[in-house]
Amino acid sequence: MKIADSVQDAPVNEIKLMLGELPFDGASVLELGCGKAEKTRQLAETGRPKEIVALEVDDIQHRRNLQISDLPNAQFRHGGAEAIPAADNSFDIVLMFKSLHHVPMEHMDAALSEIARVLKPGGLAWISEPVFAGDLNEVFRLFHDEKMVREAAFAAICKAVDAGSLSLEKQLFFNTRSFFENFDQFDQRMIQVTHSNHQLTPELYQRVKEKFESYLTPEGATFLTPQRVDLLRALHGSHQADAKIPGDVLRGRDASSSCHCVS
Repeated sequence: MKIADSVQDAPVNEIKLMLGELPFDGASVLELGCGKAEKTRQLAETGRPKEIVALEVDDIQHRRNLQISDLPNAQFRHGGAEAIPAADNSFDIVLMFKSLHHVPMEHMDAALSEIARVLKPGGLAWISEPVFAGDLNEVFRLFHDEKMVREAAFAAICKAVDAGSLSLEKQLFFNTRSFFENFDQFDQRMIQVTHSNHQLTPELYQRVKEKFESYLTPEGATFLTPQRVDLLRALHGSHQADAKIPGDVLRGRDASSSCHCVS
């Protein structure tokens, strides 16, 4: 397994990529860290899953999600990945969009164990994480450096695979596109969030603004952000000891059971 790939492709819509990769038809789906439920909505509106349970640990955002009334196949619940309020073998698919690194580091192993627990035998986990690289990261790290927590999230995934509770199906490496009309929009979407308490001094705020505006054009600021998806399969019982890890990494790159970082 690799934490990053130095060769990135043109921008990819992760939802479209995911819809092509995962067997959603009639599936029971759990989304961990659903945030504003934007991806929950996109998936629900395809009509493919039988049900979606969307968890959010942030109290403020969860209360907002409970006001959503036009997604009859989606349920919004309060909870974190390290203590999933669901029975064993409940879901065909678990989704985590850039949220594993937000789990407290001391609970990341528990989160992976919980994912394995609630997945049905053979079920799939789509865990996407941002790679610590790119221009947007250079702005974001000025006030919220996530290098350590992103590495810890990757290490937790490796540990779960090595332990045999989850097996690696493939890794996908790609870019996603982030667009901001101006700094005010960046401020609202990246700094003034409810799930984190970013308290910037006036001096740091000005540095962040200046860094952001160095990428700003008359049309706005567009960033290509490198991403990684670890697609994992749940293993249960006696099958764990005999687990094999396929080597079908995107673009033919080999996957191995050993984990290392590539910059």
